[in-house]
Amino acid sequence: MDISISGLRVLREVAERGTFTAAAQALGYTQSGISRQVAAVEKAARTRLFDRVPGGVVLTPAGSRLLPHAARVLDEIDAAERTLSGPSTTGPAIRLGMFLSAGAVLVPRALAALGRLRPDLVVTTREGSSPALVRAIRAGSLDAVIVTSRPPHRPLDSESPDLAVTTIAEVTLMVAVAASGPLGDRESVTRAELMDQRWIVAPSRTEEPLLGAWPALPGKPHVAHVARDWMTKSSLVAAGLGVTTVASNMADVLPAGVRLLRVDDGPTESRRVVLARRGSRVDPAIAAIIDALRGTAG
Repeated sequence: MDISISGLRVLREVAERGTFTAAAQALGYTQSGISRQVAAVEKAARTRLFDRVPGGVVLTPAGSRLLPHAARVLDEIDAAERTLSGPSTTGPAIRLGMFLSAGAVLVPRALAALGRLRPDLVVTTREGSSPALVRAIRAGSLDAVIVTSRPPHRPLDSESPDLAVTTIAEVTLMVAVAASGPLGDRESVTRAELMDQRWIVAPSRTEEPLLGAWPALPGKPHVAHVARDWMTKSSLVAAGLGVTTVASNMADVLPAGVRLLRVDDGPTESRRVVLARRGSRVDPAIAAIIDALRGTAG
């Protein structure tokens, strides 16, 4: 089987991004260039590696079997390049993914604590939605990811084997409103009242949950603004331009003019913050990250 290095990179990027368009943007290719590379890899592998689904593509069983081998080859090539560039003066390097608001509180505090205890450990981070981060760790472009899980806490994806998951914290979902707005003097709100609100949500693919709207609304939310950045969403709330959902552990870093309200009726919306990784063995560097996350999450 004769597959080029660029073909392996395209395979990994498409598997991670979930669409040819997103993979092309990440790699600096045209979409037709990605299509040609995928066709060449499939020809060399003598089998189809991707199936088209609404909103993008997914790996076939054959593609899922090939992907870990591609990831290992690419990791070895990257390691060889680092070796040729000169001896390293630092310790292990961990590529850590995090969900969109984890960079506001949880990850900075944990990495600051980790730096004091393990100054030799190098951690690089990348944010994304939980489904995108799970695809990235399957593709081998991240070593561990911090994602959220909602009850009943099923496996993070349908791939086999299951990813190893370690619980970092349990948080409660609340609604962020403008302190100067009509709900600003309240401690709680009902789902019926939330139906009249303008919602600020994060962009998502069709198969991903709508992050930012209350998940148990009795009808379709009115989405007024779509913003990925957590500070942008909070600033829009403070300006009275809409409401959004916020985890309870974010209360200390909300900008002035934003209040958090409980939702009185309906089920309590709890979320579990977890660290996911491949394999059953915990790498010592990742174990140190888990300890730092747990130590600062509470």
